[in-house]
Amino acid sequence: MKLNIFQTPDEVIEGIAQYFVETANAAIQARGKFSVALSGGSSPKKLYELLASTTYADSIDWTKVYFFFGDERNVPQNDPESNYLMAKNALFLPLYIEPSNIFAVDTSLTPNEAAQKYAEQIAEFFDDEEMSFDLVLLGLGDDAHTASLFPHTEALHDVTPSVKANFLPNKNIWRITMNAPLINDAKNIAFLVYGESKAEAVHHCLEDEENIEEYPSQLIDSIAGETVWFLDDAAAANLDVDDLDAEE
Repeated sequence: MKLNIFQTPDEVIEGIAQYFVETANAAIQARGKFSVALSGGSSPKKLYELLASTTYADSIDWTKVYFFFGDERNVPQNDPESNYLMAKNALFLPLYIEPSNIFAVDTSLTPNEAAQKYAEQIAEFFDDEEMSFDLVLLGLGDDAHTASLFPHTEALHDVTPSVKANFLPNKNIWRITMNAPLINDAKNIAFLVYGESKAEAVHHCLEDEENIEEYPSQLIDSIAGETVWFLDDAAAANLDVDDLDAEE
């Protein structure tokens, strides 16, 4: 696990954009393609907009990038809450990404059917290769959830890599999410977290004793690769950075 701590949110976004480009180009050079699982939310949207800007648009051969989603809300793909729609508007359309390179969750199905179909699509994509994404992008909720792995939900206890329909009793809604074993099989995992409101959750995840029911993000750590955190000073305020592998 590695920490990259920046002074401002804009610097965090710039830092993770550079990391995205380097990781993508290394994968393309090594294997001829780059598979990435995207995160939803306002923070990743800023990253996607920067990657699609003139600053970075020509830094990657986007025809060799294959996009998946770490989780999805149980809403139609044209719903304002859809992670797919956000990524489409911020990243796919500006970069003219071919539909064949985009693997969205089919939310027209029931949550369980959508999860099963998505797991099958992922397995088919990797075929005989190890089911290991080159990069999984993650955020962190104020309650220490990541992807749609929320506190006290069933998906937290999965031991086999897959995609699950995860019910959130306190919100009475379904989410479709990659589970922790699938995320942890990734070659690289990157958390994008900034803002004072995240400081407590960051502390719980990185420094508290393990309690996955309360702090699901503690489940995440790449098995064979690297887990990197991109934080601003405000989000890292409650950390004892001297005890962690931090770069500022």
